Amino acid sequence: MRILKGRHAGRNLISPGRMVRPTSEVVRDRALELVEEELKGARVLDLFAGSGSVGLEALSRGARKVDFVENGAAALHSLKANIAALKARNDCRIFKRDAVLWIEGAEPGAYDVAFVDPPYGSRKLDRVLERWKVAPFAATLVVEHHVDQEVPLTGKQYDMEGPTRLTLLRAPAPARPDEKEPIGGVRAPAPKGPRPKRR
Repeated sequence: MRILKGRHAGRNLISPGRMVRPTSEVVRDRALELVEEELKGARVLDLFAGSGSVGLEALSRGARKVDFVENGAAALHSLKANIAALKARNDCRIFKRDAVLWIEGAEPGAYDVAFVDPPYGSRKLDRVLERWKVAPFAATLVVEHHVDQEVPLTGKQYDMEGPTRLTLLRAPAPARPDEKEPIGGVRAPAPKGPRPKRR
């Protein structure tokens, strides 16, 4: 397992072992390509981080800061070792927490891009998406999941090797100052009338 592109290209990464399903290099490369333009200087979240290969790849390709959420002992060991090997401690934070519980405290707009890779078939994905729908903690969400698992939100989907699918979700743009809050999911037009004169 290695970093594929960017300033750390070619650097080897430590895998947590058979107990953790790593994101394959092909899938990781495609996931990063989907948000390539958004990565420059971005605040990135790697949820269910495992070895951190996705977040560290994002850092290599131009992300400014990466937060990792992981609570498995083997995964944490490899994650810490990989961050140290890349001398990236100043650019990374590790949260040793259950990802679903941690995300409940994430503020809207905290991140530019978030990568979500829960265990395949887990209901944890639904809970993360429910939270994101209510409080979009990232402008863009890249979700890796089993091809048979339904994602209850509308986004672009990309079938990958084997049973893997990537779903790309984007948060709605925030309301402009001259717009009311959404009513039933549809933005109401601003009231008509004379605009105040500029002084």
